[in-house]
Amino acid sequence: MSSEASAVRGAEAGDDPIISVRDLHKWYSGVHALQGIDLDIQRGESLGLIGDNGAGKSTLINILSGVYPPSSGTIVFDGRPVRIRSPKEATRLGIETIYQYNSVVPSMSIARNLFISREPLRWSIGGFGLIDTKRMHAEATRALSDVGLHLRSPDAVVSELSGGQRQGVAIARAMHFKSKVLILDEPTNHLSVKETNKVISFVRGLKSQGVTGIFISHNIQHVMQSCDRVVAMARGKIVADCRVADVTMDELVSHL
Repeated sequence: MSSEASAVRGAEAGDDPIISVRDLHKWYSGVHALQGIDLDIQRGESLGLIGDNGAGKSTLINILSGVYPPSSGTIVFDGRPVRIRSPKEATRLGIETIYQYNSVVPSMSIARNLFISREPLRWSIGGFGLIDTKRMHAEATRALSDVGLHLRSPDAVVSELSGGQRQGVAIARAMHFKSKVLILDEPTNHLSVKETNKVISFVRGLKSQGVTGIFISHNIQHVMQSCDRVVAMARGKIVADCRVADVTMDELVSHL
């Protein structure tokens, strides 16, 4: 495997990627965090993004999710050039990001978390109205079932759930609202083995839902278990890009 960014892109040449970035740069007060990133992410694939702290992976994901603008470079999403100016704009495009610590609100119910800011209303005037709790309950139950998450009740408070179940709720939300790309930022950190396996199962299931997954992790083993392809970053550059089936963990570690 080449020490430079590989030409392997996880699909046959000519496929139209869901995300394509070219010559992406990001500067932070004199720190060159991203240095000319070129990357195609194919429709329906699960892509693992690995690298040590400071490698640039979080910066890349924050740009794709609308948290930060790039300093220069282009982003094409779903076949058209875009400028993703905010997380809300990313969500409208179909890019949903699940962060390690704040993907759900612990003090709210499962159903309210699933529909936060998108609650079904029985009636509305000027955007304000009465929440249709019956419909929300029914749709929440179906959304959880669709990702294989069978909980006591969608009215249960999220703080009562385990870490893996909370990640499942966030994934169910993205699936229910037909996200095209789901970004998971360190979703297995601080989880038990059982809960980790559940999250890995969620990631594997994205393909059957027609969703492209981007799985950011320090844990190479978890990436190898759940993804089709892995991209390694170091010092703001892509240093390896290959199919999981074609590489070993030792080979990936040697590039970091």
